[in-house]
Amino acid sequence: METNQLLFFLSALGAFNGFILSFYFAVNARNKIFSNYFLSLLLLVLSIRIIKSVFFYFNPSLSNIFIQIGLSACFLIGPFLFLSLKSYAQNGKTKWIQHVIPYLGSITILGFFYPYTQHQKIWSIWIVKSIYLQWLVYIILSFRYVRPIFYKLKNKESLKKIDIWFLSIYFGVVLIWLAYASAAYTSYIVGALSFTFILYLIIMLLIFRNNDESVFFKEKEKYKNKEMDAEIRDLIGQKIVIIEEKELYLNPDFSLEEAAKELKITKHLLSQYINEILGKSFSNLIKEYRIEKAKKLLETEKNLTYESLGYDSGFTSKSTFFTAFKKITGLTPAEYQKAYSKGV
Repeated sequence: METNQLLFFLSALGAFNGFILSFYFAVNARNKIFSNYFLSLLLLVLSIRIIKSVFFYFNPSLSNIFIQIGLSACFLIGPFLFLSLKSYAQNGKTKWIQHVIPYLGSITILGFFYPYTQHQKIWSIWIVKSIYLQWLVYIILSFRYVRPIFYKLKNKESLKKIDIWFLSIYFGVVLIWLAYASAAYTSYIVGALSFTFILYLIIMLLIFRNNDESVFFKEKEKYKNKEMDAEIRDLIGQKIVIIEEKELYLNPDFSLEEAAKELKITKHLLSQYINEILGKSFSNLIKEYRIEKAKKLLETEKNLTYESLGYDSGFTSKSTFFTAFKKITGLTPAEYQKAYSKGV
């Protein structure tokens, strides 16, 4: 009896706090962090799904209408995860109608013509399976927006606060999906408990993010008290231009390790030089090289599409190219090309 009460408390608490956190993000959303709107909605639909699971587990005679609402909310978990990550990656608003309206329409039509109260078998066999399949598809589609974070991990670069933040959200949703997808082999309540765990992890990250005294998100002072020798600094300064001269940055998978090998210096020294002397990260340095290449192509090539221009500059996707170009130059590729043409 006490075990059941503890399970109920932990599971319901996660759902309750999910509603609170959803409201927090909705209130604090701004145009510059448009992804917060989608994050708020993601937490909302997850909380609805979880609270349905909690009450159904402890009260199987739960109203069928409530069950239908909880299952319907699942239709929007995947889309809101995708939109949240995409809007952040593209640094602003994103097209959301095609990812939301069709599913809202589907929920309405299914609820009207096939209500759960009268068609439990159809919901259990077909609709629920479709929901989890659609959720999985959006998890896969969303991976492209957290993939750059894995490149940073691969290159042993420091992660930003926001990188850890969105990585936690992504894997949190994946874990909850796995919990529900495997519920037939474990327990139905595992999904709710997973949500509680993930939610408190996210809350902890939020607290750390806003706490300047926290060491959790502080960038490590890797090279403190380890000043670089002037002779070594000058040597690296002479060698680093090789990356630009040989256009090594055009390799989409070009890493700090490969750069150090090409320049015949240790990875540690190269990283220290870029961080201390140039005042930037390795990934930002490579992005700047790629943008300079893209600018030259925009000035000389008239028949290239912007997508192929991004690939020719070393970027792995159109979205990452556009985001980096806008961030570094303050203009879109089209705006830059137009401004250059007028100047000529």
